[in-house]
Amino acid sequence: MSEHGFHVHGPHDHELEHAAGGHGNSFTNKIAMFTAIIATVGAIFGYMGGATQAAAGLYKNDAAIKKTEASNQWNYYQAKSSKQNLMELALELAPASKADHYKNQIERYKAEKADIKVIAEKLEAQSKEFDEMSEAQMHQHHRWAQATTVLQVAIALAAIALLTRKVWVEYAMFGTGALGIVIGILAALHL
Repeated sequence: MSEHGFHVHGPHDHELEHAAGGHGNSFTNKIAMFTAIIATVGAIFGYMGGATQAAAGLYKNDAAIKKTEASNQWNYYQAKSSKQNLMELALELAPASKADHYKNQIERYKAEKADIKVIAEKLEAQSKEFDEMSEAQMHQHHRWAQATTVLQVAIALAAIALLTRKVWVEYAMFGTGALGIVIGILAALHL
């Protein structure tokens, strides 16, 4: 380029610009567009994978909390059972005049234990539900991770296709990208 803005380039300059991916090179443009789209879809899949992993962790935490609450209820149940057993022993050893008192205590502990058992079983069921929800989220997370990984491979194939200009690598790139999107759809459908 001269000082006055006049540009002269030789025939080899034109060929170099064309080989480097000038505006008219449809192969390069196609690869660039594919890479941009797949990278965007991959970023969305990556986000979804992170979100489902976080949800799985929260559900697993909720399951542990419910399991602990259920354990506390079962310990309370055991304490009432111990008191009931002591009342039954006292009934055997006490004079007949105290028998009604101990029988009432035994019945009270039986009723309390029945209520505690219902609560403990409900908490265990909730814990199991949270565990199942966590497992479902982890399955979905794995699908998102698989889809993201396959899309990353497609992007790598796009770079190889651009460098080698091999048509079969381009087909492999498109096929891998399509496979990644299909796996992402499976993740979205919880399959």
